[in-house]
Amino acid sequence: MHKHITIEIGIDEDDTTTLVHAVLDLRGDHFNATGRATRNPADASRPVIGEELALARALGSLEEQIVDEVYDKIDGWT
Repeated sequence: MHKHITIEIGIDEDDTTTLVHAVLDLRGDHFNATGRATRNPADASRPVIGEELALARALGSLEEQIVDEVYDKIDGWT
């Protein structure tokens, strides 16, 4: 059986800060997370680096939330 899951990702950025907001709905469980990356004003502007770092942080937070939910469910069933 093949299943398709969508994560909605939004990116907001200004000259020094990138915010990524990720939302996942999975079989009635709702997860959302935000990742932030801040550029040192002395560094050259490389927006893709901020986007990748903020995205990785948001997805890492989603991963933690999903794992916590799984363990809660396992504990509830045992």
